[in-house]
Amino acid sequence: MTDRSLPTATPPPAPAPAPSPVPADPLPSGVDGPTADAWTALGGPAALLDRVSFHGPDAVLPSRLPVRRLARATVAACSLAAAELAAQRSGGPVPEVRVDQGAVATAFVSERHLRIDGRAPVSFAPLSGFWQTADGWLRTHANYPHHRDRLLTALGLPADTGPERLAAVLREQPAATVQERAYTAGALAVAVAPARELVLPLVELRTVDTAAPRPLAPADLPAAGIRVLDLTRVIAGPVATRTLALLGADVLRVDSPRLPEAEDAHADTGFGKRSTRLDLAGPTDRAAFDGLLATADVVVTAYRPGALDAYGLAADELLARRPGLVVVELNAWGWTGPWSGRRGFDSLVQAGCGIAAVEAGADGRPGVLPAQALDHGTGYLIAAGVLRALTDQRTGHPGSRHLRYSLAGTASWLLQGIAPTADPHVLPNDEPYDPTRWITDTASPDYGRLHHARPPLGYAGAPTDWSRPPGRWGTDAPVWR
Repeated sequence: MTDRSLPTATPPPAPAPAPSPVPADPLPSGVDGPTADAWTALGGPAALLDRVSFHGPDAVLPSRLPVRRLARATVAACSLAAAELAAQRSGGPVPEVRVDQGAVATAFVSERHLRIDGRAPVSFAPLSGFWQTADGWLRTHANYPHHRDRLLTALGLPADTGPERLAAVLREQPAATVQERAYTAGALAVAVAPARELVLPLVELRTVDTAAPRPLAPADLPAAGIRVLDLTRVIAGPVATRTLALLGADVLRVDSPRLPEAEDAHADTGFGKRSTRLDLAGPTDRAAFDGLLATADVVVTAYRPGALDAYGLAADELLARRPGLVVVELNAWGWTGPWSGRRGFDSLVQAGCGIAAVEAGADGRPGVLPAQALDHGTGYLIAAGVLRALTDQRTGHPGSRHLRYSLAGTASWLLQGIAPTADPHVLPNDEPYDPTRWITDTASPDYGRLHHARPPLGYAGAPTDWSRPPGRWGTDAPVWR
């Protein structure tokens, strides 16, 4: 396993078969291998794994790759981490974890189930997608207006260019050439790469010091009283903080007033949270942010590596300023290598890491996973890591925590770390899948009636819905509750 790099500027060869999964060590009977992998990576005690079980339909998230097993494992690890912290807060035993695969499948496509007063959100813009090039295929992401403008600028095209014109231009150019021109312009385009070995960690975890954490009083919800600064966008980071909000945390999302956000995306991932806008380059807003940081317990960031450094918000600086803090960083392509500083989204990582090639159709057109599983799966792993850190800090292992995740790390696990089928001695569950069982309606003063997926966490006593609907993006005061 020597190829640990991500795609280079070399044009991608023809799609290749998926590599064989890396065999896992034998596990005790009844323990799910992927759940054990995730739990071990997060530092969880192995003795708790026998509390985890699954039920519900097996015929969900169909794919050539083991997406169902990844999805349920990430939710199981998060559920077990919540149960562990709940026990620490209450002084009781760790509750059983029973994860419903139907609930997981529904939550992993929550953005598709969302209806805002009866209206279905738009997921991908017209210039986002796969495009045939002179020598292969290219994936673009142009959902945000500034990314669309940069893509067209990189290609020398006018602002009113439509899909037909873009397709004609891309058919005449090599995929890697467009990829690098887009990167230079700050746009998002990735050449579809073949499947190959890509070995990246699922999570990187370190304890920085021996600072004592803030004491937490007994509470019904495991994250009650925890203050989370949410500096994330799109899906993975917001899913993580949406989950922490479900579990009782006071989550405040902070965005720049200069960066646009899709209201529909915020309506999906804003449940349970509040949202404010602060210009960190302005003294008044910066003072407000510093006041929030001074009493925060957790900071989750998902901007391109280095983007926050100019504001003194690099992980090491945050940890030095606030001993006892839990800092999470998420990026697209991993934390080492030539692509570590590049922008990326789930769809682009699927293309660049070989997933799109594995899922290609008979006609050779690249394919996609049945969900944005890298985003959602990483989101639940982030929430699990935060919960585990909070537990560890209060059970004899004090100190600030620094956790790093990447979408490419989750892709690596999917491609090589998870066996494609479950234990052959376990009979499949042929229960039919009906997503309406895990969908509900919530009235929102800002969005009207929201038709949305319920949270999938499955420990005994877990909340079944969020305490509040999303409010309008960026309209809350920059204060803790």
